[in-house]
Amino acid sequence: MTVRLRAHHLLCMLTYVGRGYSPAFTKNYDDIVARLNAGEDVLLIEGPDDICRPLLDEEPQPHCLNARVRERDARAAGALSRWLGNEIATGQILHPDRELIERMRTAFAGGRTRQACLGCEWLGLCSTIARQGYEGARLGTAPQD
Repeated sequence: MTVRLRAHHLLCMLTYVGRGYSPAFTKNYDDIVARLNAGEDVLLIEGPDDICRPLLDEEPQPHCLNARVRERDARAAGALSRWLGNEIATGQILHPDRELIERMRTAFAGGRTRQACLGCEWLGLCSTIARQGYEGARLGTAPQD
């Protein structure tokens, strides 16, 4: 199987420590991180992805459908493309192995990809986690090939 992610969630997953919008959201995110830690690939998509799934019933409209979130995706794809040296685009499949995760974390901690996070309510938490060397972050904690 493949985990379907929108571009800005490539950054969010770097600092995920088990906090979320609701217990259902957190449980779903834990399951996704476990799949990634087990070696599943990522398929980049536009719009709501596997992480968004528990939020899609929000009223009046899920925030993951907002234009600002789509803009965050575009900024994340552009920043990661520049930092990694290859295009990050919808339809692309990535293998988030330890090397890729560490490269993305280095860029994130150094501020090279943070423009994608502007306006995000989780920015403070993610900044703290990056400053603390990603202590407690759940992605990449299991053996990978």
